[in-house]
Amino acid sequence: MKQRLLVVANRLPVSANRRGEDQWSLEISAGGLVSALLGVKDVDAKWIGWAGVNVPDEVGQRALTRALAEKRCIPVFLDEEIVHQYYNGYCNNILWPLFHYLGLPQEDRLATTRNFESQFNAYKRANQMFADVVYQHYKEGDVIWCHDYHLMFLPKCLKDHDINMKVGWFLHTPFPSSEIYRTLPSRSELLRSVLCADLVGFHTYDYARHFVSACTRILGLEGTPEGVEDQGRLTRVAAFPIGIDSERFKRALELPAVKRHITELTQRFDGRKVMLGVDRLDMIKGIPQKILAFEKFLEENHEWNDKVVLLQIAVPTRTDVPEYQKLTSQVHEIVGRINGRFGTLTAVPIHHLDRSLDFHALCALYAVTDVALVTSLRDGMNLFAGAAQSLGAGAILVNPWNITEVADSIKHALTMSSDEREKRHRHNYAHVTTHTAQDWAETFVCELNETVAEAQLRTRQVPPDLPSQAAIQQYLHSKNRLLILGFNSTLTEPVESSGRRGGDQIKEMELKLHPELKGPLRALCEDEHTTVIVLSGSDRSVLDENFGEFNMWLAAEHGMFLRPTNGEWMTTMPEHLNMDWVDSVKNVFEYFTERTPRSHFEHRETSFVWNYKYADVEFGRLQARDMLQHLWTGPISNAAVDVVQGSRSVEVRSVGVTKGAAIDRILGEIVHSKSMITPIDYVLCIGHFLGKDEDIYVFFDPEYPSESKVKPDSSGSVSLDRRPNGRPSNGRSNSRNSQSRTPKAQAAPERSSSSSSSSQGTPNSHHDWREGSSVLDLKGENYFSCAVGRKRSNARYLLNSSEEVVSFLKEMADATAAHNGFQSTTADYMFLDRQ
Repeated sequence: MKQRLLVVANRLPVSANRRGEDQWSLEISAGGLVSALLGVKDVDAKWIGWAGVNVPDEVGQRALTRALAEKRCIPVFLDEEIVHQYYNGYCNNILWPLFHYLGLPQEDRLATTRNFESQFNAYKRANQMFADVVYQHYKEGDVIWCHDYHLMFLPKCLKDHDINMKVGWFLHTPFPSSEIYRTLPSRSELLRSVLCADLVGFHTYDYARHFVSACTRILGLEGTPEGVEDQGRLTRVAAFPIGIDSERFKRALELPAVKRHITELTQRFDGRKVMLGVDRLDMIKGIPQKILAFEKFLEENHEWNDKVVLLQIAVPTRTDVPEYQKLTSQVHEIVGRINGRFGTLTAVPIHHLDRSLDFHALCALYAVTDVALVTSLRDGMNLFAGAAQSLGAGAILVNPWNITEVADSIKHALTMSSDEREKRHRHNYAHVTTHTAQDWAETFVCELNETVAEAQLRTRQVPPDLPSQAAIQQYLHSKNRLLILGFNSTLTEPVESSGRRGGDQIKEMELKLHPELKGPLRALCEDEHTTVIVLSGSDRSVLDENFGEFNMWLAAEHGMFLRPTNGEWMTTMPEHLNMDWVDSVKNVFEYFTERTPRSHFEHRETSFVWNYKYADVEFGRLQARDMLQHLWTGPISNAAVDVVQGSRSVEVRSVGVTKGAAIDRILGEIVHSKSMITPIDYVLCIGHFLGKDEDIYVFFDPEYPSESKVKPDSSGSVSLDRRPNGRPSNGRSNSRNSQSRTPKAQAAPERSSSSSSSSQGTPNSHHDWREGSSVLDLKGENYFSCAVGRKRSNARYLLNSSEEVVSFLKEMADATAAHNGFQSTTADYMFLDRQ
């Protein structure tokens, strides 16, 4: 059974004329693009689009739908107001000029600003109308191929309806550089909508690169060689140069009508070289530049007068728009001046036609042409316009703005030796006949199917969503629970960014607990059967400020410092932790912070973090790469440190400073401090942790080989070095340094009592580390590790954002209150907060 392909474009490839109340005559386009899209091998293709006519009555709509079905076409019915606002307004007046580097409309800025919102709303409504028609005809397994700037919002509409739809989007115009695109008011919304597609295609690599750059610079996403990555989801971005239906042109040369045209043209221009330009008459085709360059050629090469003719076919477009009317008058004026200057009574150097030609006449023109002159200023790849990257080896490339260069190239083309001409032609002929429109369409559909298959493999590796009800039920039925919560991007309040890349730097740098979490956290912390730990890479002062009011444990700097909120800070650092590298690394971080605008670094007691989230994306990456080279060849070349790279950060920390390596020491201290006897039979670990710190998920996982999570020393006891100021003392005994842990749980460091006896004013603390290991009694169904917003994770489950964490902890707190016999709501939590 053939796979179905739904081609969705703004216009159907038909001209529809109404002949009666329920009668329509249709003329389908015979272009190469149409035959390519409807003729993909082993695919049953249908075309969805607007028929180009207003059909307000249901009788006419039903009749047109029936007539179009015979042509494998499905209509979308748009009323006149939608067409005016969506097609004439937003598409042709906003997107088209911007994508061709003409900028936003300038003639009436205030009117443009006023109308923009209504036009954009109409654009979204029209895209939704296209999506509604797709829904009606979609069957599972269909491929949906969206086309061009008219339908940039469509991929999002389709994926919102069914995330499993196979959706591709292809742009038939240039995509501008990010500096041009960023002037579009709806820039972020359109980019995110296009990124909902599985595969995004462009004519050339340059346009694909511009799109990826816009996504990284405007949205702050990660650009990769394959495309754009957002929270583990990859949208593939690639170049698919379009071609023509070369076989159709070759067959046409054998037709009697075409042969007759060729004979007539050969006789008409006998003794003269023929140059040909075929363009739409608009601002980006470079027709005035082409004609002026031809004039300069005639000025400098008088011997070519009466020996060369330029045939320019300028197909009228948008004749009701003043700018196009002005361009037409300008071209006519230049042509008239040149013909008057260089023409004779019997011949003129330029033949200019303000109309289109039928296919047979066009084929005959191509056949008698000696030089094809394409001077498109900025274009996709319509016919041969914009094809310089594809035909560059065989063609003579010019800068159309430089009329002197174009004039010289005209002379080169006319005087070229037959040997060179044949070599260039063979190259271009081979490219055109192998890279056809049919090949382009089949390649895109094949790549889309492969992209979806690869994405499905990646999706299987993404943790499933946290089963909140199961997690809460297991929590309620357990006797001794341990909740380990990260802070940044887990419990923090969101900062409104208004779509800006990087958001509000000042607000985001100041980490604040989400205000809606105060009530739920307090309820969970006050449960005598629950121990809550906030485990973060942040400094102790940050945790004190945000969590000092709760009855919980705080673990700062990846667990290197620990305290109950009713006690003092103590250190859990491994013995002999070498910090000699600190000063030299600090110098490097200061150097790069000064030279990278909007970057900053944090100096913690056991690590340094340089963050370039708010800097220019590409410059930040270059600086990060340079920083790593400086570090590895200098300050840390022989130091016992780990370099941890985040998506927009570089962290240097001592070897063994990870959340997983610290948790065993933290757990042992908590067990001892609380004189815990009842085994911990439930663990919930939620956080947005870096890959280096995800060893904490493995530490508790019962499915990994069972080892003692905490091991005593030879004397069977161990003490923590507890100091009121949390700083390491100089009196340290031998220990085993905490290294990066394997999937098997790591043993805790062995310490002697001398460590604590040397601490400042802190009583000795001798306790058996076997208390920590023996108190864990976890079964698989009672362990819930959950990554927040990180789809590539060792965690069992996934929550997509801090907002989902808030919702889940609210549910858990409500369930706890109800289970304990209290009637409590979120409103009650807010009341408690005000007391």
